[in-house]
Amino acid sequence: MASLRMKELEQYLQQLDVFDNPKVLLEQYPTSAHIGAHLLYTAQTQFDDIEGKGIADLGAGCGVLSLGARMLGASYVVGFEIDPDALEILTRNCEDIELSVEAVQCDILQCLPGRFEKAFDTVIMNPPFGTKKNAGIDMKFLEIATKLAKTTVYSLHKTSTRNHVMKMGQKLGVKGTVIAELRYDLPQVYKFHKKSSVDIQVDFIRFSIDK
Repeated sequence: MASLRMKELEQYLQQLDVFDNPKVLLEQYPTSAHIGAHLLYTAQTQFDDIEGKGIADLGAGCGVLSLGARMLGASYVVGFEIDPDALEILTRNCEDIELSVEAVQCDILQCLPGRFEKAFDTVIMNPPFGTKKNAGIDMKFLEIATKLAKTTVYSLHKTSTRNHVMKMGQKLGVKGTVIAELRYDLPQVYKFHKKSSVDIQVDFIRFSIDK
């Protein structure tokens, strides 16, 4: 069960502030309220992986997934994010809706897992897809996530990379299951975007970790 209905969760997430000036090198795209609510609600209602659990959010950005997990009853959430401007928005969102998320500013690729190895029940993330100058960064995020999580990782990846993602999961010793195929509507936020928005097919994948 979940403490909120999915529609209610989505409505709450729609109220959160997102990036004022997204940074192209960090591939900053806000996780939409619709996708965030779908991911979290499914993780809770189908797999009981949120309520009462310790959650890590890798590349937490403005806190959509972090705060959504708290809304669904996570016992605690730690959001890891490299960008201080994003964390400022996350902090503001926490204050506005009166929920607490611990925020850690760090370069995930350099600082984790460290003392956080196997420190969380569940890891949730919407990692950079690895376009432009960040090729392969999504797989680095996945590798780190599997080191932080005791039981489960939930992640979003471009459908076109599914075979590669699944092979990486096997290599890391985790079982990947595509829970849903989603349409990720990327808004025109950068100068190099030619269209007002672009739909990208995205896999919502659950990786289970054998204890």
